[in-house]
Amino acid sequence: MNRYNIWKNVKEWLLVLVSFTLVSFFLYQPFKIPSGSMIPTLFIGDFLIVNKYCYGYSNDSFRIGTFTFPIPKIVGRLFSDELPQRGDVVVFRNENDKNQNYIKRIIGEPGDTIELKDGVVYINGVATKLEEDGEFSNIERGELVIYKKFIEELPNGYKHVIIKKYPFGEGMLDNVGPFSVPSNHYFMMGDNRDNSQDSRVVEAVGCIPLDRIMGRAEGIFFSSSCEFYEVLKWPFSMRFERFFTAIR
Repeated sequence: MNRYNIWKNVKEWLLVLVSFTLVSFFLYQPFKIPSGSMIPTLFIGDFLIVNKYCYGYSNDSFRIGTFTFPIPKIVGRLFSDELPQRGDVVVFRNENDKNQNYIKRIIGEPGDTIELKDGVVYINGVATKLEEDGEFSNIERGELVIYKKFIEELPNGYKHVIIKKYPFGEGMLDNVGPFSVPSNHYFMMGDNRDNSQDSRVVEAVGCIPLDRIMGRAEGIFFSSSCEFYEVLKWPFSMRFERFFTAIR
């Protein structure tokens, strides 16, 4: 291969790398689910596309992994067309946990009062509607765990699935609050209600400022139950039914 062909190949790869970086920086960024706090909506090993421009840009929008690019301080959000809505699944930076990226569902908006009584979420004094939806089974540490599944309806009519491992009132975070959501903050919760460190744990997460939200999770493009380096397990670990599915 002559020098011209080598340089041509290098330029092509550089173009791909620059294009991917720009898309991840400004538009859509891939994100891997590291924990089970959003089961059954999201599984460990799901790879998501996060929409980074829907809420406009803050400094935390420009993160790749846990690295935030050193750009001048942004006041508010740039080019913001809409605000996060109750029910949205969002990725945000949790500065209380070594600046890790978290993914949760927005339950409370600025000005809301959130309280949990026997596992039921009360928003501004009104209980969310819950409808039984059968059971959900999952293999955890080699054992089969059976959860009760429910459809939760938020005040804006948004419906999503939650699961409970323990009966209502017996979970560690089933009776907490009330929490007052400050201006420009949001109250986050995981759909796996008995296995989620979220805004109910004030000292670890608390209410999340708008500026810490990186973007909205839109869809799953790949899903596997094994680690990337476990090549021999690839053919048996793919969850094809989750490929290219929207997140609700």
